[in-house]
Amino acid sequence: MTQLATPSRDDAAIRGLILARSRALGAKDAAAVADCGTSDAVCYSLAPPLVDTGGVKGLEGWFATWEGPLGYELRDVSVVAGADVAFVHGLAHLTGRKVEGVVVDLWFRLTLGLKRTAAGWKIVHEHESVPFYMDGSFRAAVDLTP
Repeated sequence: MTQLATPSRDDAAIRGLILARSRALGAKDAAAVADCGTSDAVCYSLAPPLVDTGGVKGLEGWFATWEGPLGYELRDVSVVAGADVAFVHGLAHLTGRKVEGVVVDLWFRLTLGLKRTAAGWKIVHEHESVPFYMDGSFRAAVDLTP
């Protein structure tokens, strides 16, 4: 028998997972971030390569490029959940200082695909993007704010 989604319960569980992931990102806790997803999760992140399946090692490497904790805030989050699949989208705000001293203050688009597992909702797909200027320069529009 197909299990029907319970909007309030599923919405709360999914938002709780997304909040836990955001906190783990801010704390640069790679294991906790990875625990929010499945072992075969796919990430289309802002940084190369085109597809990131680096898992904990990849996150630890990326976290090592930052000084101190990260600022990571989600805004305008929308959750749509079915019986076994859910989608989340919104805007993410990443702030911090890179180890070489560059200050980052970046808004980007975030879409997450989740599936219900025996351990609860887990992220199976992540897509991050910034728009680019359509003036022929192909310059990333990293100066946009909501």
